[in-house]
Amino acid sequence: MSKRHAATIAARAGIAQDTAFGAVTPPLYLTSTYELKAFKQPGQYDYSRSNNPTRDLLAEALAELEGGVKAIVTSTGMSACLLALQLLTPDDTLVIPHDCYGGSYRLFTNLAQRKQAFKLVIVNFQQPDWADKVAAAKPKMIWLETPSNPLLQITDVRAVCQLAKQLQALVVVDNTFLSPVLQQPLALGADIVVHSTTKYINGHSDIVGGVLVCNRVQLGDELKWWANCLGITGAPFDSYMTLRGLRTLEPRLRLQQDNTAKVVEFLARQPLVAKVYYPGLPAHPGHTIAKAQQSGFGAMCSFDLAADAALLPVFFNALGLFTLAQSLGGIESLICHPGSMTHASMDAQAQQTAGIGPTLIRLSVGIENSDDLLADLQYAFNAVANAIGRADNAGAAGSVVKQPHEQQQQFRLNPALSAFW
Repeated sequence: MSKRHAATIAARAGIAQDTAFGAVTPPLYLTSTYELKAFKQPGQYDYSRSNNPTRDLLAEALAELEGGVKAIVTSTGMSACLLALQLLTPDDTLVIPHDCYGGSYRLFTNLAQRKQAFKLVIVNFQQPDWADKVAAAKPKMIWLETPSNPLLQITDVRAVCQLAKQLQALVVVDNTFLSPVLQQPLALGADIVVHSTTKYINGHSDIVGGVLVCNRVQLGDELKWWANCLGITGAPFDSYMTLRGLRTLEPRLRLQQDNTAKVVEFLARQPLVAKVYYPGLPAHPGHTIAKAQQSGFGAMCSFDLAADAALLPVFFNALGLFTLAQSLGGIESLICHPGSMTHASMDAQAQQTAGIGPTLIRLSVGIENSDDLLADLQYAFNAVANAIGRADNAGAAGSVVKQPHEQQQQFRLNPALSAFW
């Protein structure tokens, strides 16, 4: 376990380690192959699919940030998920949350149904009987995602890990939404942490990548063998860009969280917002657990638009700063409609079970000036209000407007929230 602070680990990642020429920032090794010292005498590196100096620097930094012993950098976040699943056999059971990321859900369900790669059990970890259902499944692996995507529900990682040890099951935690700066699942008892490094770790929306961080060397060695075997290790250039982005992770997240607190407070006052989803709100069901296991509430939030889904194009088209796009975690603010975008791979019943409604909107808050972001959102809400007004005048608003959530007042932001962390 590193004694250095996260900001220092991230900022110094790969710095002043060049043994060839003393370069302060590390060189990019694009070579695909390496010269042997002599016949049957390979050096530390032989082929970049297996090992690469640039990728290794990134892996070492991420392992230290997460408090792990070994990290395997992969080509995408989904390939990191696929890599973890290599630990399962057709006789093993995988338990997943009912509200996981749509791409992960698609991978899990199709591998289980079409390939019979493992048995699959879906559990709602927000229900009081979650432990009984997990125990009954007798899993080899338990997959967690907290905060969840897109409803930001919180799962008690420590409680799940305690149960998993009794069941002799592995716990894998998708930590993409928070990054190792705001949450360290291995310290809570998890065995493996998964990231889409495309998101906060890189932070600039210009590469795709993933990583697995393990708490045991043997586990890491097995997964590294599979990564090389499957050919899903990360590219050197993508690793170089991710390492560059990693160095500003802590200050980026600090500003993004400050902006998010202001956005959440703004949304809570909007008559056209039915409900806000953000674990930093005291009324959020997972607020207490989030405070206990996280170092911050993150920079993701979601809300239900209190209007008919037919008015979503009006809202999105009126925005000038929030970009309608997939992904999250970059320095730019993004907005998406989970039902038709990030979770489109889930069928209607699965979306309903996960609580993803037709007017749910997800925000990834960036580092722009917060006043500009709030003005952009206000302009979009005004556009919807004007559209409703025109429909009222035409006598057709009865089927368009929804009443704001009756408990809206409980979602008022604690004034001290932005200064809490």
